[in-house]
Amino acid sequence: MADFRVVRGSSIKTILSENPQRSIDMIEAAYLAHHDGETINPDSYFLKFSAKSPNRIIALPASINADINVSGIKWIASFPENIKNGIPRASAVLVLNDQSTGYPFALLEASFISSSRTAASAVLAAYWLNERNKKVDSLAFVGAGVIARNIFDMFIATGWDFERIIIKDFDKTSSHAFSEHIAKSHVCELDSSCDVNKALNADILVFATNAATPHISPPHKFLPNQIILNISLRDISPDLILNAVNLFDDVDHCLKANTSPHLAEQSIGNRSFVTGTLANLIRNEITIDRSLPLIFSPFGMGILDLALGKYVFDEACSRGLSILITDFFAENERW
Repeated sequence: MADFRVVRGSSIKTILSENPQRSIDMIEAAYLAHHDGETINPDSYFLKFSAKSPNRIIALPASINADINVSGIKWIASFPENIKNGIPRASAVLVLNDQSTGYPFALLEASFISSSRTAASAVLAAYWLNERNKKVDSLAFVGAGVIARNIFDMFIATGWDFERIIIKDFDKTSSHAFSEHIAKSHVCELDSSCDVNKALNADILVFATNAATPHISPPHKFLPNQIILNISLRDISPDLILNAVNLFDDVDHCLKANTSPHLAEQSIGNRSFVTGTLANLIRNEITIDRSLPLIFSPFGMGILDLALGKYVFDEACSRGLSILITDFFAENERW
């Protein structure tokens, strides 16, 4: 019978913060395993409490083979009202299951794993869309919350350089806090004027909002070869999606639930606007038309949490940072 272990959030944050590039490498490996048919990633399951409530808890089951070889599930809660009480909106745990027996062998606090994999996915896409160059003049964030902060931190921790950073958020408290956070770690021109036009002209534009429907539409427009990281998925109107190069982590996953790409598909009745996946780009299987804006829309798959979670678990065990729970299983033998 395998041991059952628990890994605290503080240990996970220490491990992931020490080597951010390792997170990006693990996310790239997960994307390529998915591309090669080495994963199972069913739809996420949503526990909703009422038609009017924004609260939800989401289950993301998945399995990944390749060199990672683990199954499991992330159980992540999103309660937006938490922000008013000064606590994070999201909380999560990750269960890891043995591939040969199905037995769960670990429980990990997963909020930092979840935010780190989201940030790593965004920065990985920016790296490949920017032709593996880590320097641009301007970076803009529409939305100044925890996700934006983690994406910025991942950019800086992995050696990116920016001359100017622009923040657009109607919440002045969030905008101010994010501006102060940026100023502590990166010397550059910082613009938090909330001018959407300035943000929309940045070399790399990150959408990290809680928007439920598109709010960026013509006459607003994106620029040729501009990189748009469509993390929150619902900010951009179908018109702008249709006039861009569109890359995804997984096309089928992202074209549902009234995301901006899903709305674009509904508007024209086909997927002709789909260029491919980030894995296609990494494998040099597609050509990018740089006369158009470049939009990356990641739905966020459970395989990413598993890839990062398994890496963290192995590191925690090797460093003595996991907690062994003895007699976790009621029975160790069939008879």
